[in-house]
Amino acid sequence: MLASVMLLALAVLSALMLMSVWNQKFWRKMPPGPIPLPLIGNYLQLDAGDMYNALMKMSEHYGPVFLVHLGLRRIVVLCGYHTVKEALVDQAEEFSGRGQQATFNTLFDDYGLALSNGERAKQMRRFAITTLRDFGVGKRGIEERIQEEASFLIKRLRGTNGAFIDPTFYLSQTVSNVISSVVFGDRFDYEDEELRSLLKMMMTINAFAASPMGQIYDMFYSIMKYFPGPQRKISKSIQGLEEFITKKVEQNQRTLDPNSPRDFIDSFLIHMLEKKKNPNTEFCMKNLVMSALSLFFAGSETTSSTLRYGFLLLLKHPEVEAKVHEEIDLVIGRNRQPQFEDRHKMPYTEAVIYEIQRFANFAPMGIPRRVTKDTRFRGFFLPKGTEVFPMLGSVLNDPKFFPNPGDFNPQHFLDDKGQFKKSDAFVPFSIGKRYCLGEGLAKMELFLLFTTILQNFRFKSPKAPQDIKVSPDSLGFTRILPKYTLSFLPL
Repeated sequence: MLASVMLLALAVLSALMLMSVWNQKFWRKMPPGPIPLPLIGNYLQLDAGDMYNALMKMSEHYGPVFLVHLGLRRIVVLCGYHTVKEALVDQAEEFSGRGQQATFNTLFDDYGLALSNGERAKQMRRFAITTLRDFGVGKRGIEERIQEEASFLIKRLRGTNGAFIDPTFYLSQTVSNVISSVVFGDRFDYEDEELRSLLKMMMTINAFAASPMGQIYDMFYSIMKYFPGPQRKISKSIQGLEEFITKKVEQNQRTLDPNSPRDFIDSFLIHMLEKKKNPNTEFCMKNLVMSALSLFFAGSETTSSTLRYGFLLLLKHPEVEAKVHEEIDLVIGRNRQPQFEDRHKMPYTEAVIYEIQRFANFAPMGIPRRVTKDTRFRGFFLPKGTEVFPMLGSVLNDPKFFPNPGDFNPQHFLDDKGQFKKSDAFVPFSIGKRYCLGEGLAKMELFLLFTTILQNFRFKSPKAPQDIKVSPDSLGFTRILPKYTLSFLPL
């Protein structure tokens, strides 16, 4: 009897799902896509260990705009430069909402800068852009701060005496200190155990988001969040990061001078005081903690990972490293620190840095978007609230812009005369209304830290170039780099 009831229930669910799919595709003109199964959607047709390539393979059959069901989630996938641009730029307002990324939604809880929506997102973003400028981001002030931190790093790398080391924490601490000086008004000592603990927490969260289990958690978040499993293990890291930021905010509150803000937190606290009589204000403690955490997390992890991946690629391609050394010697020499304006005279080095970012492809599926209202896109109907994956990896690897995109080749950003050339398909920071607001800071950090390190050291690997692995370990929401060691040999 029970078996008959369960069979009937499954049949009803299947019929409802098929009717829903029929209605979406043939009456409402939803994009094409594989038929989903009840509850699990298209899970059996995907690869949780390589979600990006699984979706790209689907696009070969269904085209650059298609519909996929990740469990109960309905996702419209956009592939290729022209498709992504048409959505995120040409119809920017309609595609300006944020979709779900379960690991980071658990962290930020729809507050702060990164994953919030609606009026909250607009107010937090507008305030962050203005405040970062006030504290020198994009100006000479932050350049001097990066140069100062680069000097500390060089001294520290010299102290390794040419030993083979994992560069992860060296680079992470340096980059983290730059954004810390803006958000918290101070830097950490390199031996600070709290900083190392924070960086480990962020790496743990990133690693889970990129893992096969992280992809499954993202698909079935509405169910898995209630059950024990690996997804529960990241809660300790999430709690630790939130507690750290909360403690920083409380320290600032005790010593706040409304007439003299010292950092991002002070500026937000002052704004909270100014808006306290407004019952609908978004300037509250939760948004402060999550906005500060968003800046600290993004400002610490992505740039340092790009540098780390860049050095691995140079170990794999020593001829590229040699050309960068040659250009640094020609333009900067050994007797002064690199300046951001030097990039205009260093087309090859600039091309190498751009190619590292393109090849790294750290957000291959983009940060999920959501349409803010019923939207027509390329003849299809996307109901309000539909989630969208703008596949940035498909743009960074679009062969129309980058011949042989699977090869690491700085010539992708050089013209026939060896001069640097930009590409519309260079979108590691995304495009449109929700592009990464730390783009300018990241570009300055990458150039100054990259050139300063190569001005002072050459690299050596314990492996021959042909034996060095450069493929990432995971290819989902984000990418996790292979661990490696290298020697920094003073020049």
